[in-house]
Amino acid sequence: MTDNATHPLAPTTRARLIFGFLILYVVWGSTYLAIRFGVATIPPFVMGAVRFLLAGGLLYAFTRWRGAAAPSALEWRNSAIVGAMLLFVGNGAVSWASKRVDSSVASLLVSTVPLWLVLCEVAQGQRPRLAKWFGVALGFAGVALLVWPADGQLSHAAVEPIGALVLSMGSLSWTIGSLFSRSAKMAKPAALAIAMQMLVGGALLLVLSLVTGELFTVDWNAITMKSVYALLYLVVFGSLIGFSTYMWLLSVATPTAVGTYAYVNPVVAVLLGVVFAGERLPPQAFVAMLVIVSGVAVVSLGGSRGRQRL
Repeated sequence: MTDNATHPLAPTTRARLIFGFLILYVVWGSTYLAIRFGVATIPPFVMGAVRFLLAGGLLYAFTRWRGAAAPSALEWRNSAIVGAMLLFVGNGAVSWASKRVDSSVASLLVSTVPLWLVLCEVAQGQRPRLAKWFGVALGFAGVALLVWPADGQLSHAAVEPIGALVLSMGSLSWTIGSLFSRSAKMAKPAALAIAMQMLVGGALLLVLSLVTGELFTVDWNAITMKSVYALLYLVVFGSLIGFSTYMWLLSVATPTAVGTYAYVNPVVAVLLGVVFAGERLPPQAFVAMLVIVSGVAVVSLGGSRGRQRL
């Protein structure tokens, strides 16, 4: 993310700033529900492949048409690493798990990215402040509460354990990819690098759909318009508009302010899941949500930074 000590914030109006944050909060918070609607009749890896190949192809063509130079081999390699970690593993995990857990629960587990970021920074030799450690402990306590069955039977947990594990590993992968992107040489402008990452992530998801046989078992006649609309929403709003807005906000607002999406998105996702999908959080999961969001807020306000899911 932008270091404001060396890169001053660009000027903008208060109205544009507020509108940008609304897009970031609502659009990214809504992508979890859109993914759930999409994978209802479209296999998750196929949907992810179509989403990122289409969005990445459009954005790549547009940036090159606007005069962006052809990326170098090094820039392609770095984008491939970031695209694999963030989109192939990170977002692929969300798509796969969305067939097993509610969108609201998925958003809660993905919101733990700032917690993983602190632990990764520790592995790199950094020493977080005590407040950050408290936030990490609080956040992961909420995760434990979310998956811990009240009667001791895993089958009765508030969230399916395998789904929670996949989402947690996806969040860790997203974090590692985000850390790598901080120092790696990326193509310019930023939109070109983003397009390259989406193309790589989409291509890897396509290969995975082939390896797992998903692509050969798609029942094209069973795909509903609801899933198609959800996929188009993810392409246009989730990938193109949402991420572009995120990148713009990084240039006009502080990293701490932009990072507030990490604990606002789950609240938005829970509300949308209740209203449009009839999801209901059991009391234990609701308490876990409050604990996780509180932990992420403590870590984010303590200065933990990272990039989030397309």
